[in-house]
Amino acid sequence: MTRIITFIALLIVSMLSAQNKLSNFEEAVTLFNQNETAQAKVLFQNEVKKETENWLPYYYLSLMNATQALENRNDLVKMKAFLEAAQKNQDKINKMQPENAEVLLTQALINTGWIVFDPFEFGQRYSLDVEYIFQKATQLAPNNPRVVLQKTMYNMGKAQYFGQDTSEYCKELEHAIELFATFKPESKWHPSWGLPIAQSKIKQCKN
Repeated sequence: MTRIITFIALLIVSMLSAQNKLSNFEEAVTLFNQNETAQAKVLFQNEVKKETENWLPYYYLSLMNATQALENRNDLVKMKAFLEAAQKNQDKINKMQPENAEVLLTQALINTGWIVFDPFEFGQRYSLDVEYIFQKATQLAPNNPRVVLQKTMYNMGKAQYFGQDTSEYCKELEHAIELFATFKPESKWHPSWGLPIAQSKIKQCKN
């Protein structure tokens, strides 16, 4: 009888512990989706210490750091630090999920960050890599709206850099928005971001 009670007690403790881990991760994803980057980072950093086999916390950390790098393009010291932090987490998920389109996209974003950081040093080195990544991601997940969106934004940025017309990419933005309407992530914790970015970019096409 004592053994049965002990087993039940351990089972309950295990279930409560798992639920707590889940709620912490869920809170981190919620904060990310609310653009509460600083708080989300803290929770995700705690998660990677506990759940080393779960690729999603590493993914979100990589994505947030890469995004912050581009947001700090006028401060090269900060930008470099964010890019290095992003790659540190990216190295983990590259090994864990090498054929995952979402993971490929974060690597493309980091590489794009290095191109922006120093076009003369990194432009030639990373531009072909980025284009190859987009090609592979498109093959793996052609109906993923983030694949279409990020590829289009990269091409628009490159066109702007060289003083070229970007209007030809507006249809691709529209296509991305259409894909967001039907895209179903694997779970509520998997990547679902991007629609507001696409909607903001499409407004530029109409102005």
